[in-house]
Amino acid sequence: MWFPIVITVLVGYLLGNLNGAVLMSNLMAHEDVRDQGSGNAGLTNFARNYGGIGSVAVLVIDGVKAALACLAGGLMLAPYEMYLQGLAIGGLAVMLGHDFPALLGFKGGKGILSGAVIAFVIDWRIGLLILGVFVLLYLLTQYVSLGSVMAAIFFSVGFVIFHHDDLIVMICGVVMGALAVFMHRGNILRLIRGQERKTNLFKKGSKK
Repeated sequence: MWFPIVITVLVGYLLGNLNGAVLMSNLMAHEDVRDQGSGNAGLTNFARNYGGIGSVAVLVIDGVKAALACLAGGLMLAPYEMYLQGLAIGGLAVMLGHDFPALLGFKGGKGILSGAVIAFVIDWRIGLLILGVFVLLYLLTQYVSLGSVMAAIFFSVGFVIFHHDDLIVMICGVVMGALAVFMHRGNILRLIRGQERKTNLFKKGSKK
């Protein structure tokens, strides 16, 4: 059983290294999104610098890779009656690859978009929960980071509530949520200090 788990982790991690924001910034402007704005290789920084049309492609790339990693893990572990656990392990692996991509110098994104897709693949209830939290807070404040941090917290809470009877799935979920919060530590400090930037995800540029 350990062999398919190792393969699941490797496949998920390598898929995570395929970063939509880095790929699209290179294709569209022959630049690295990590050299622009906040320096983050994620959807928000991409949208601020390149606009909404390319952002759709970033969303698709990062969403598809997350789904593929989860499903690959599920299929690998299904023969051992661990399909759900495989989804969770694949999800954690792809998030680690997205956040800390070895092929991109370990400088990746923050995992919110990938995390949302992972949540829907594993348990649609958790997906709807975090999507609702993010959309509500973003529409009220236009702080993507605030919506992201709270969605990450509810991500972990959702796995505790709905999967407390499965230790592997619950731990993977809690770790993924905690990792997303950790990746936003700088944003949290800026929010506390009143220095965080507001963002319009649907067009180039941001509000001060």
